[in-house]
Amino acid sequence: MILARLLCLGCILFSQFVLGLPSDYLTPTPSKGDFALVGKNSQALMQVDAQDHPGLLRAVTSLQQDIANVSGKTLAISHNEQAKHMLIIGTLGNNPLIQHLIDAGKLNVSAIAGKWEAFQIQVISAPFPGVEQALVIVGSDKRGAIYGVFDLAETIGVSPWHWWADVPVVKSEQLYIKANTLRMDAPKVKYRGIFLNDEHPALTNWVNEKFGDYNSQFYLHVFELLQRLKANFLWPAMWNNAFADDDWQNALLADEMGIVMSNSHHEPMLRADKEWNRYGTGPWEYSTNRENIYRFWQEGAKRHKALESIFTLGMRGQEDEPMSEGDNVELLQQIVTDQRQILQETFTDRPVEHVPQVWALYKEVQGFYERGMRVPDDVTLLWADDNYGNIRRLPTASERNRAGGAGVYYHFDYVGSPRSYRWINTVPMAKIWEQMNLAWQFQADRIWIVNVGDLKPMEFPTDFFLRMAWNPEAFNANNLQQFASDWAAQQFGTAHATTIAQLIQGYTHHNGRRKPEAIAPDTYSIFHYGEAARISRELATLVATADHVQQQLAPKLHDAFIQLVAHPLKASQAVFEHNRAVAMNQLHGTQGRVTTNYWAEQVRFWFDRDAELTTLYHSLGNGRWNHMMSQPHIGFTYWRNPPANLMPVVAVATPMAVADMGVAAEGSPLSWPISEYQGKTLALEHFYPHGQQQRVIEVFNKGTLPFEYQAVASADWITLSHSSGLLEIEQSITVTVDWAKAKTGLNTAEVHVTGTGWGGAKVQVSAVKPVTTPTQGFIEADGYIALEAASGKVVGNTANAWWQEIPWHGRHHSSMSAMTTLDYQITDVLNAPYLEYPVYFHSSGRFTLHSIVAPTLDLVPGRGLRFAVALNNDTPQFVDVLADNRYETWEKAVLDGVRVGNSALDVPQPGAYTLRIYLVDPALVLQKLIIDTGGLKPSYLGPPESRR
Repeated sequence: MILARLLCLGCILFSQFVLGLPSDYLTPTPSKGDFALVGKNSQALMQVDAQDHPGLLRAVTSLQQDIANVSGKTLAISHNEQAKHMLIIGTLGNNPLIQHLIDAGKLNVSAIAGKWEAFQIQVISAPFPGVEQALVIVGSDKRGAIYGVFDLAETIGVSPWHWWADVPVVKSEQLYIKANTLRMDAPKVKYRGIFLNDEHPALTNWVNEKFGDYNSQFYLHVFELLQRLKANFLWPAMWNNAFADDDWQNALLADEMGIVMSNSHHEPMLRADKEWNRYGTGPWEYSTNRENIYRFWQEGAKRHKALESIFTLGMRGQEDEPMSEGDNVELLQQIVTDQRQILQETFTDRPVEHVPQVWALYKEVQGFYERGMRVPDDVTLLWADDNYGNIRRLPTASERNRAGGAGVYYHFDYVGSPRSYRWINTVPMAKIWEQMNLAWQFQADRIWIVNVGDLKPMEFPTDFFLRMAWNPEAFNANNLQQFASDWAAQQFGTAHATTIAQLIQGYTHHNGRRKPEAIAPDTYSIFHYGEAARISRELATLVATADHVQQQLAPKLHDAFIQLVAHPLKASQAVFEHNRAVAMNQLHGTQGRVTTNYWAEQVRFWFDRDAELTTLYHSLGNGRWNHMMSQPHIGFTYWRNPPANLMPVVAVATPMAVADMGVAAEGSPLSWPISEYQGKTLALEHFYPHGQQQRVIEVFNKGTLPFEYQAVASADWITLSHSSGLLEIEQSITVTVDWAKAKTGLNTAEVHVTGTGWGGAKVQVSAVKPVTTPTQGFIEADGYIALEAASGKVVGNTANAWWQEIPWHGRHHSSMSAMTTLDYQITDVLNAPYLEYPVYFHSSGRFTLHSIVAPTLDLVPGRGLRFAVALNNDTPQFVDVLADNRYETWEKAVLDGVRVGNSALDVPQPGAYTLRIYLVDPALVLQKLIIDTGGLKPSYLGPPESRR
């Protein structure tokens, strides 16, 4: 809304690079004055001072190779020569030619001088005698210059994922830079990085096969990826490795390439967890082994004294467990004091306040802080999410004044309760934006780091996270789809970019509903609202589209397309369909259907399909990514992953050579004749004029011989799609209502199905034709009114408080987020912005409103997460979706991807009403509203939106 527009305007003023993707200073059709990097009959000379930073010299060599890959021409690199066209690269103060241009008034660097990691790219005419033109890339510091170098590389057609995802460069024999190019940029978040974690078996086995170990040959590629994404921070792989101890060149190379190293939340003082196993003496318990642990930490500080690093403070137990000493705040306070003393003793050239330090408030450590523990003001507080992408806490007004600032540790991968998820990308971009936008708004801007697991399956969200960290203000709820399309265009060209973006959004949207590892046969209902079948059709449509797109792409793009789009989509489909087939197999087995074996075969088919997809992935590029998709993900029984994908037990039928009829009614696991023996009646759910218009009776065979069946309705208002036939396996009879023939009120009748067996099956059919006629709004039918959050009319938005639609957020097509300016409080709920939904009730009584919201946490201490509900002019009633904040409630919320707030609605008589949802607390994200008027059925996603 208003704020989003202001934020977007602010980002344009400083950078053309609005969404972090390549800028437009490369021109495909050169004109007079444009700079010929590679011209028709010329090529520029690359100039960099030999005494500039070694990391920059390395980046210039990479750029030289990039230009050669794109154009086929290798530009010469010189430290002291000149030419008619020059590409001059350097950092302020380290390149005499750049300094000469500044002194001559031909290069104004006032916009970047003194800034953190800023760069400037500019075309200058006649910079020196004998030189016609120069393209200058200048950085305010080492990383700024490196980012400028790779900004040019990306602009000429080299994706940051060129090496990591086999994205081909965009070939062009000529490369011209626009004559008026002046690009300046700098990051908004100071430290931006990733955490390689939970890396066994996939990443580790791949690394061991390709590099032998997590050595500098491997990390060279990680560091360059970070450079190309304008990132600067890394927590290295640590499950069975120790970054600096495995290969000391790791640390030296990181420092050379401008990657600021730190260690994860449970590895203090730049000592890896595994280093204690190798060299530690005694137990990892500070209360009883202080002297040995103190000395261990001293060695870490000394080792990294000359390297740019951030020291993690505090202490957790070994292997990322809570400390064995328990919630001993006093002990942890002493630990931090001792760590600070070590740093002061080590860094004698500066005050300890000038040594970068971070305290990760992860899991139980946040509890220490909430109970009063504090660290010195210069230490960065790194707030964490709940491991499922929901930030637990953000800085208060007083905490924002701390010199060390605050940051966020986020997750795309996690090992732990309630369910580990390590296999594939499951975090939708809209979810990342919504949460990290809160972090930016609350000024948690010192460090953004995200756990990317094995890295390889997380290319798209990693790219988005790091680009957003560079400039959070460039992103808003309305341009996320544009980023996805631009990103797809960068990897695959513009022709299919919009479609590819929808494929990426589609499979992550599906995985965001429930992570594949947490899907079970009973997750999506096979009985109500056509839920499982609807999801099946959605995924099948996406897969068919992906296959069509891949056929249209040039063969050189296929490997990248499989890695970035087709494999995660098809693998997600395989897991879903595997579980759906198990559910159908169990149902048909219970009902004794001959099709039990078909569904058993489907279970095996999708299990094998998953394995085939993995094999295909591992075969790309002659095994280039072997092992990368080897993380087990089928067969979870609790939080920990199984040792291998496990094929479930299936029901198998042995049908006899007879004809044996069974009958089932949609919406129930019951079937005839078993139901008759149990004294239960088969019945279809009520029909309503504005509800579900078709329901199904299934007639099926339990034997192998065909038989004749007949279906007869007892009333003329019932219409059947089939009334008789020869049945070999099964037949679906669609039942509809002729409302012109139905009477007002309740109509009851039955469908009598005969074939084999005594008497046949009788299926009850009922239809309710209301007395009242809807006049407006969403109409009650099938025992509920269902509303998509974004279907409401937005009323009363202001510059301080507003409802914002977030496309692709949540389980459905979008969500509505409650937003305010920082620390703004709603004082009068009746004057707060609200969402308004016209509804029409055919019934009356006290009904339950289920408000389905994102599982956002109480990131503002002591506030809760509230909204208010009113029907017509009733007094708004407050709902706090975090009122039940038990651990078990959180577990269900993160697995389901939603919380549900329940409130009562009193409807005194049928008719038209207006439902209002008032904004109270920011960060609440509303996805759906369901009013249960007595007929709501169990399902995962709830019923589709009611007719309006």
